[in-house]
Amino acid sequence: MKVTWLGHSAFQLDDGEHTVLLDPFLTGNPVATTDPATLNPQTILLTHAHNDHVGDTIAIAKRTGATVIATHELANWLGDQGVTNAVGANHGGTVAFPGGTAKFTIAWHTSSYRLNDGSLAAPGVPAGFVIRFGGKAVYAAGDTALFLDMQLIGEEQLDVALLPIGDHYTMGPNDALRAITMLRPGTVIPCHFNTFPPIQQDPEQFQARVESETATRVVVLEPGDSHEFS
Repeated sequence: MKVTWLGHSAFQLDDGEHTVLLDPFLTGNPVATTDPATLNPQTILLTHAHNDHVGDTIAIAKRTGATVIATHELANWLGDQGVTNAVGANHGGTVAFPGGTAKFTIAWHTSSYRLNDGSLAAPGVPAGFVIRFGGKAVYAAGDTALFLDMQLIGEEQLDVALLPIGDHYTMGPNDALRAITMLRPGTVIPCHFNTFPPIQQDPEQFQARVESETATRVVVLEPGDSHEFS
């Protein structure tokens, strides 16, 4: 399985046959290097409705026919925007997709989509995912604070965790380190940092702390870079 960080919280997972996009915020993302028109996923997973996570979902899904998996209210709203294959579920539920499954977990954050006129749409709640794909168990935390139930998520025998470290809007490096002690993943890929001034962080410093204090390794990627898990 190959994991590509597209910048912010956007990732692409590729098993050689199937492609999954996670929170594909590319247009308007100041650090993104990928043109959304070049992406052809079969599946898009959305953690919540904030604009910097929904991103290019609607345009990509309409062009490719990709199935979009999201919380119930967000999926219904996407359907109203013309996404014909939007599947809504909720915390604790598991949804199958080509090549894998996505189990919804809780996340502590907010969730709404700001329209061009400034009004808010797509009410609902945020989520994370335990994704089983390409022979690996991947925890995509989404935007979240630290929470004790990460101990339960750690029982999923995680190979990879995609964790926000930016602080301000999500947990920062200190809480992300505490999360790792509960999640116990083999590898962590940090995200949701250095996109905007309030979330500036030093990922190498985070890497050094995690690898000196836990058994988890950290893979620091630049936007557009990939890491392959054998």
